[in-house]
Amino acid sequence: MGSYDEGMRVRREVLGDEHVDRSMANATDLDRPFIEWITTNVWGDLWVDPTLDRKTRSMVTIAVLAALGREELALHMRASLTTGVTDAELAQVLQHVAVYAGVPAANHAFHVARSARPS
Repeated sequence: MGSYDEGMRVRREVLGDEHVDRSMANATDLDRPFIEWITTNVWGDLWVDPTLDRKTRSMVTIAVLAALGREELALHMRASLTTGVTDAELAQVLQHVAVYAGVPAANHAFHVARSARPS
């Protein structure tokens, strides 16, 4: 089981202090336990596992979010700049999304990428 403190450290390193501070400030009694669970189990357990490096984990996350059309896609595209994902690598990830999840999903993801990452 992960550690909340370790999860918070990794979450801040990947997503940035501004996002994490805003997320924590907006937490309510309803979602605070869920945010703490995510911080402990996703960031403090999954993201610290040494099997995949952060760059690879970031690309996998983008591919899944793009394929599913999830709201967090832009956040993770911005975060991929801190994990070292290049534009060329991002384009390849999104082309994989096109082949394996469909062109509309990749089209949407390319649109989000243009908005989320500086050119």
